[in-house]
Formats: sequence, structure tokens, C-alpha cells
Amino acid sequence: MKNIIETVVHEISTVLSNVDEGESLALADEIRNAKRIFISGEGRSGLMGKAIAMRLMHGGFHVYVTGETITPSIEKGDLLILISGSGSTSSSLQLGNAAKKAEAKVFLVTTNRDSKIAEISDGIVVVPAATKHRRPEEPGTIQPLGNQFDQSVHLLLDAIIISLTRSKDQQSTYEEMTNRHANLE
Repeated sequence: MKNIIETVVHEISTVLSNVDEGESLALADEIRNAKRIFISGEGRSGLMGKAIAMRLMHGGFHVYVTGETITPSIEKGDLLILISGSGSTSSSLQLGNAAKKAEAKVFLVTTNRDSKIAEISDGIVVVPAATKHRRPEEPGTIQPLGNQFDQSVHLLLDAIIISLTRSKDQQSTYEEMTNRHANLE
């Protein structure tokens, strides 16, 4: 078991070390400057999106997950973050087009810089991980399906949120985030 864990950790570390820092900083800037943030992804990418939405909420950002009953209309000044390993998920492409029509910004987190969604996006972060498609340019992995992509996305977006919520007074930030944590558990 220990060997498997070490291999997975090494895989994720390698993927994250190959993410372009400029792309990550550009996403951080878009999040910082957005009036509201909307996050979407299908399947496990959607689960990663929900986890990141919760962390953004804890950080004091106005954030919504698409498809929820309380999600409002997207508008100019808003940001839609799409998570799609392939960059061609049809429902994500539809949402991206709708957001562009509403004059919101679209940012894609993907493995595929040349995807259909990338073409309509204002920004992109390429996470050079393996997906369920196992394209020739994807790295090797011992993990099934898109595990390597999902885990890498989670850690990368968490790191971006940590960078956004850092302040000189870490105790204050921690207390504010703790106060925003759900109390109806």
C-alpha cells in the first residue's frame, strides 16, 4: 500500500510542478476581480468544483455552483470557471457560450489547450495530467480513469485559494473562514 501511495503522490507532484505559474496567477487575478464566481464541471470534475466553491465561500467570495436551484443568472463582471479534463464536455461548452453571451468571463481548467472550450475562454490553466481518454500526450499513471486530473485540479485550485486568502494577519483570516463554515451540521 505504501508504494502505491508514494507513486500517486509522485505523480501528482510531477503534474503540479508542470502547471504554468502564469496561468495559475491569471486565474487568481480573475477570481479576485470577479463580482461573482460560478463553477461548473461534469462528473468528478463537478465534485472538484463543488469542493473549490466551498473553499471560495469560506474565503469570503460570492460563489455559486451551476445547476443548483439557488444559482442566479450570470452577468457582466462575473466569472465562470469550467473544469473539464478533455475541454470538450458538451454541457460545459454550452455554459461557456451562455456566459460569453451574458458578457461574463470564462476560465477553463483542463488538460487540453486546443479544445473547443479553450477556443471560447478568456483564460485557461492547463493541468498536464492523465484523463480517462488517455491521449498520447498525457502522462502515465497507475490510477484509473481521470483520478490524476481530479486530484491535481483539487490541489491546484486549493493552492490558488490559499494564495488569495493569505494576509499578514493569518489568525484573523482563519477565524473569518471558521465563522463562514457551516453551523447547521
